[in-house]
Amino acid sequence: MSTDTETVVRSLLDLRTWVAFDVDDAGRVLAGHDELGTVQLVEIAPDGTRTPLTALPSRCSGRYVPGRRAVVVQHDTDGDELMQLSLLDLTVPPTEPVALGGLVPLVHDRRYMHVLQDVTADSLVFHTNRRNGVDMDVVVRDLATGAERVVHDGGGYVAAAAVSHDHGSVAVTGLSLRPASTLVRVSGPRAVGDGAVTDPDEHARHSQVAWAPGDEALLVESNHEREFTGVARVSLDGQDWTWLVTDEAHDLRLWASPSGRAMVVGTVRDGVVTLAVHDGDGASRCDVDLPGEGVPDVVWAADERRIVVTLSTPTDPSSLHLVDVATGASTSLAAVEVPGELRGQLAAPTVHRVPTPDGEEVPLFRYSPAGADAALQGASVLLIHGGPESASMQSFSPVVQALVSAGLTVLVPNVRGSTTYGKRWYSLDDVRLRLGSVADLAAIHEWLPSQGLDPARSALWGGSYGGYMVLAGVAMQPERWAAGVDIVGMSSLVTFLENTSPYRVAYREREYGSLAEDRDFLESASPITYLDDIVAPLFVIHGANDPRVPLSEAEQIRDALAGRGIDCELRVYEDEGHGLAKRENRQDSYPAAIEFLRRHLAR
Repeated sequence: MSTDTETVVRSLLDLRTWVAFDVDDAGRVLAGHDELGTVQLVEIAPDGTRTPLTALPSRCSGRYVPGRRAVVVQHDTDGDELMQLSLLDLTVPPTEPVALGGLVPLVHDRRYMHVLQDVTADSLVFHTNRRNGVDMDVVVRDLATGAERVVHDGGGYVAAAAVSHDHGSVAVTGLSLRPASTLVRVSGPRAVGDGAVTDPDEHARHSQVAWAPGDEALLVESNHEREFTGVARVSLDGQDWTWLVTDEAHDLRLWASPSGRAMVVGTVRDGVVTLAVHDGDGASRCDVDLPGEGVPDVVWAADERRIVVTLSTPTDPSSLHLVDVATGASTSLAAVEVPGELRGQLAAPTVHRVPTPDGEEVPLFRYSPAGADAALQGASVLLIHGGPESASMQSFSPVVQALVSAGLTVLVPNVRGSTTYGKRWYSLDDVRLRLGSVADLAAIHEWLPSQGLDPARSALWGGSYGGYMVLAGVAMQPERWAAGVDIVGMSSLVTFLENTSPYRVAYREREYGSLAEDRDFLESASPITYLDDIVAPLFVIHGANDPRVPLSEAEQIRDALAGRGIDCELRVYEDEGHGLAKRENRQDSYPAAIEFLRRHLAR
């Protein structure tokens, strides 16, 4: 890269981000900011004063303890995802950010995860796999005495838990053994029968579960017997479903207020989410007015008169906005300062549909450089999201913008299996349909000439499942792709399932296939099976502490390609897990990966 281009790339990767975690009774906002290189806690007072709270070795998040000047802090070690819970006392505001030794341990055992789910005035709720390393129990811990009681030990993978208003029961959302499906159960006095609210055998997603007023029903974002997710009120026995807000063409998202008497509903349209405020019965109040179109997240204030929205758009790294839920009007709380000369480099996407040979259409966002040098004109990079039960959205990506600033056209598809386009689309890659998503890469490659792009100079970039897609593309379609950047991707679905963390195995097998019953298929869908066909150079990035995709997945593809003389560079980061959480590591790896692509895609 030229000196100017490298400066822009590094400046883009250096941009800070904001995220809102909680709002207390006095209107103070508990936020996350990565000024120190990873996301650390910052408190924003109602007058705008910012107080940095933590300076931990790794990223963290937190929640206020209602009625107290204290925060429950969730933190891990070097990306291992074994979350520990500590207390930060704010009765005396810190004069400087608190290091790990300044926290009071609450739930600590480095062998297991303890994931914060809810905090009340006298207790915290978390889920943990400490019983056997696999199954996740939901535990309520008394903040004063430390006494704990297990309120859910039904086994399986817990995704979320919400405490009833009377603090007696917990609604638990877990992963079912159906692909891309979840289930809801109630534990405690409010449970009806065995506590099942939804059918574990139903092919449906239920999330954002909250208690309705009176604790006699739940509010839930769901696609129960529907193509697209809507917002429903469901009885605790699961028999009565009342749809409060629906859209026959788009998925909806839910953020219920603490009491359940109000809710914010988001409508997802091609990667953009627009917000509206509704009463708890679904009646519309107002639209939320935000300064840009992108991807918002919502945190309700305890008084339910306001929400704090974290907003990310393709050209805005992140900003925080205080919204009056009576009018929808917003005011800015915090924003990322993008220098004028850098802001001019940021690209907004155009939306496309790419036809496939079997009659489907792949949604795709195209980011085009303002002007590429002659050597890179017509060169492109496909960036594939992880998951696979996820989606690329119209939010800020420093990698996308850095690639564009380096002169490359970036294509961001939502291949089959992606969410936010309905149940049918995200089900098209389940188990033995897996390679249909890989075939979508070939369809996009066929589409390139119609867009003025050179099919001989197109590369793949992806992380996690997206990393698998990179490896699958260069292995199964070797004549199409000129290079690849694989970040924490799986090179073999067999060894991945054999070596991933025990608590993840059953829920990855539901998506990819089981080792016992589908081993032949898993081998046929593994990039390493086609090792002898790979000719594209690869740049591989991995965290040594990755609990999801073990480092061995990267090492075995590197070692195998080295034996064939294929250019394959592997960068391993000893203080990272599933992806790169630390700015210094991103600054080390991503510019090198972009230069790698520029070198291989230049004329």
